[in-house]
This record gives sequence, C-alpha cells and structure tokens, in this order.
Amino acid sequence: QVRLVESGGDSVQAGGSLTLSCEGSGVPLDSFIIGWFRQAPGKEREGLTCITKEGIFYYKDSVKGRFTLSRNSARNGMTLQMNNLKPEDTAVYYCATEATYYSGSYFRFGAACRFATWGQGTQVTVSP
Repeated sequence: QVRLVESGGDSVQAGGSLTLSCEGSGVPLDSFIIGWFRQAPGKEREGLTCITKEGIFYYKDSVKGRFTLSRNSARNGMTLQMNNLKPEDTAVYYCATEATYYSGSYFRFGAACRFATWGQGTQVTVSP
C-alpha cells in the first residue's frame, strides 16, 4: 500500500553531480522518517541519509558534505542531491521510509532511522 518510486539515476563521470527523486503514495511521508540507502553488487545495504519527522537530518560519514537530502512535500517524496560523485558511489539507490502497513523487516540506519518500505531503485554509475 505504501509505494515509493525512484528516478534520476544515470551514468556520470567522477566529480559530476546528479539529483535523484522519489515520489510516494499511500501515506503522507511528511509524517514519517524518510531517507535513502544504496546497494552495490555483492555488498550489503548501506544507509546514506535520513530525516526524522522532527526535521533532524542524519548522514553517513562518507557522503557528508557531498549528498543533500530534502523533503519534497508537494510530491509526497524526497530528493537526493549528489555532488562530487566518486566511482565508489556506484550502486543502486533506493528511497525509503519507515512507513508500512505490514509487519516485516526493518533496515536500520543508525539509531534514529529505520526503513520498512522502499522502491525498486535507480542505478547510479560513476566512471573514473
């Protein structure tokens, strides 16, 4: 019932920028934790950033100063502005939220955020 759809993934050279977008449905995301994680082939999920409903932002150290999360309330979603991209940023990127109508697994990002619903992902490829 809670659905998220990512867009904006692309191929870019190192040092370039990219903006990912996410639109949600089924629940007002302004009332819930939202954020992004990524997963590279053969690797585990890596939480990147999240924002609580109180407006507190959290970022993984490796993306601090390069990635910026924003709520897009008009579209019931969020964006991820990525600057100074590096080859190690290559992965499938997922927008996510704690909101869910079903019991299930939660993917934790730090102590403050947990993700229960996410989209199908969008590929970001950064060439050297």
